[in-house]
Amino acid sequence: MKILFVCSSNICRSPFCEYVFRRAVNSDPELASKVESVRSAAVFNRSFRIHPKARLALLREGFSEEEIAAHKPAFKWGDGYLFREADLIIGMTRMNKIALPLRYHKKFVTLSEYVDGYYTTIPDPFLMKNIDDYYAVMDLIKGFLTKLAEKIKSE
Repeated sequence: MKILFVCSSNICRSPFCEYVFRRAVNSDPELASKVESVRSAAVFNRSFRIHPKARLALLREGFSEEEIAAHKPAFKWGDGYLFREADLIIGMTRMNKIALPLRYHKKFVTLSEYVDGYYTTIPDPFLMKNIDDYYAVMDLIKGFLTKLAEKIKSE
């Protein structure tokens, strides 16, 4: 399975998902046998670098400066092959689906709906003024990613 995480600008939520979930896949042979690739991209805005608070959140998760610096935000138009190749496109909110080209709607599900069966908006941490609120969103995402790993292994 090829998984593509999407959010508005590919500078906060979706790269966090990509890094954390890829690490889970790489460290779990059972999960690795089911997940071929993990990527991320933006559906609304073309951006050029990871958000400074996302960098801090990834450092907090144990990723190195070099790993984080390697992230180059992808965008639906310039990096359309990511959307074509993905088996599953996982968004943070239902608004992400609206911004997708129609041909990818069948591949789309929100992270919360996929793991819990019901919709919960994952707020955009870009809007969070202080770092503790930002980390709270990233911790919420991390909880969903743990559930995602367990669900994929059980399928």
